[in-house]
Amino acid sequence: MNPHSFLEPHSRAIRLWHWTFVLFVSATIGIVILASTLLRTGNNVPLVEHQLAEKGVSISEDQARSVAHSFNDELWDVHRWLGYGLSLLLVFRWFIERAQPRAERLNYKVRRAAGFRSVIPIEQDQSRHYLVVKSIYLVFYGVFVAMALSGLVQAFDDVPRLDEYQDTAKQLHSFLQWPIYFFIFIHLVGVIRADLGYHKGIVSGMIHGQKLG
Repeated sequence: MNPHSFLEPHSRAIRLWHWTFVLFVSATIGIVILASTLLRTGNNVPLVEHQLAEKGVSISEDQARSVAHSFNDELWDVHRWLGYGLSLLLVFRWFIERAQPRAERLNYKVRRAAGFRSVIPIEQDQSRHYLVVKSIYLVFYGVFVAMALSGLVQAFDDVPRLDEYQDTAKQLHSFLQWPIYFFIFIHLVGVIRADLGYHKGIVSGMIHGQKLG
């Protein structure tokens, strides 16, 4: 039997971290969507002007933009605090990983899958798929660490030593969101397919932690 199954037991710490991370990431994405659409400054300038005009108050476009921008700023402030939380979660993930039994550590699983050999073609194919998926997880963590660091540089824009890195951090942060969105999409599709296919119980396993199958 192929030892590289996605139906793995998960410790309580890993499960708690996973769902907390999902909550924070979902909230962050929601904030970005709102700040970039419904509460985008440019979209709300006419609304501010119209609402105040109905009250008999006349303001300039710059004044209306300032008011609209304040709402957008509030959202980005929430985004910043969520970013602090995600950064802490990444640190906690490292400590949790170090505290896991050696056989349950992600890097050990990747190395073990890389060295797995079988004369049964389906087992070899499953092992190869397992290795690809777990390797993508490692890449994702690396990308998310870079995302967190670039966000922290922007958050601490009042630190003089970080001034020269602000533009680079902003560009990097803006770019890295796209591979993260792509990973989340692929992850969701992959998990759903796995749960409906050969790895039934993979989702519930991340909830109660038991190895199924």
